[in-house]
Amino acid sequence: MTVAINVNGRIADKEKAVISIFDHGFLYGEGIYETLRTYRRRPFLFDRHMVRLRQSADMLTLNVPFSDSEIATELQKTMSAATIRDEAYIRILLTRGIGDLTYDPRDTPKPSLVIIVKDQIDPPQAAYQEGVNVVITKVVRNHPSTVNPKIKSNNLLNSALAMQEAIRRGAFEGVMRNYKGELTECTTANLFIVTNNTAVTPPIEAGLLPGITRAFLFEVAKDTNIIVKEEVLKDEDLFNAEEAFLTSTTRELVPIVKVDGNKIGDGSPGPITKKLLEAFRVRAHAA
Repeated sequence: MTVAINVNGRIADKEKAVISIFDHGFLYGEGIYETLRTYRRRPFLFDRHMVRLRQSADMLTLNVPFSDSEIATELQKTMSAATIRDEAYIRILLTRGIGDLTYDPRDTPKPSLVIIVKDQIDPPQAAYQEGVNVVITKVVRNHPSTVNPKIKSNNLLNSALAMQEAIRRGAFEGVMRNYKGELTECTTANLFIVTNNTAVTPPIEAGLLPGITRAFLFEVAKDTNIIVKEEVLKDEDLFNAEEAFLTSTTRELVPIVKVDGNKIGDGSPGPITKKLLEAFRVRAHAA
């Protein structure tokens, strides 16, 4: 099967995979997820994704009754059932489980585990060679006291609304501010700018997801002698940047060459971005 879906241990294709409409992941968005990809058919940074999965679960007081090895076993079963042409896209979801129409977690004693495996589809080469355009959205990133962006939650309405705005405005991605007007991240990626030959990304405290690729890039940068640091960023920092790029598990590093219709730097992918992308790919394929 082209797409294999494992629902609580039962593997099916996308036409036959089902989950109860009384699952609280469906009813209330109560759940968490991790997105992975493979290099050389091996899930990349699986252990780190499992650490973040459990951190998200803790923030929702959601029980994870599976060990990492048990999840890995189910993942391998699902990958074996999928017909993958090259590399795989993997999504692991854990929900509160099936229960009545109530917010009381005591009514959902058994979480549901879903694993989706399908072909990894990279952005077109033009995105890396020519760069992409982004817009700063009017939709604001969730306040940490509401649905904390640190939680990789199945409730993605905040990001969906921002991305839909970006799509309407003809952009590849949308950059979101926090309630203080500081830049946080893109709707499905972390944000970096380059200034004075230094790559800068907003701090986690600004209200954003601690991206796995974002953190890995700090390690990769040491191989390139490029400084990467956290710093509060505002709109003008992005507009005046020498370079900019976004990072995500499925897209690696994508150069940003235009924001709200304005060129960043000379309007083409910059040398720091290219160097970091090359170093990232070397490390990823060797892992």
